[in-house]
Amino acid sequence: VQLQASGGGLVQAGGSLRLSCAASGRTFSSSVMGWFRQAPGKEREFVAAITSGSLTDYTDSVKGRFTISRDNGLNMMYLQMNSLKTEDTAVYYCATKTGPQYYRITRASSGYGLWGQGTQVTVSS
Repeated sequence: VQLQASGGGLVQAGGSLRLSCAASGRTFSSSVMGWFRQAPGKEREFVAAITSGSLTDYTDSVKGRFTISRDNGLNMMYLQMNSLKTEDTAVYYCATKTGPQYYRITRASSGYGLWGQGTQVTVSS
């Protein structure tokens, strides 16, 4: 059972990237899935989350620029990132909730029991 994040890279400010998260080993179609990021010297922070029914939540700094989505049939989650800023530079992690509150959106990283390995996003000025 694992999550695999991909799609990171180097992009200029104002550019776009699309991150993908592939879940394997079991289906997570009923669980909330989310994206977090960690910049150098900073704590991991919540970016966005999505329920099985595609209800979404975003941290304020990415609202209007990032879009989270999922394809339950393919066991995939995505993060479309537009109008990227240098402050978006970080390692991005995908995660899914695995506990009894698996269906409830939360911004707390402690609520997510399974994590991917992270993908680096670097935005240059």
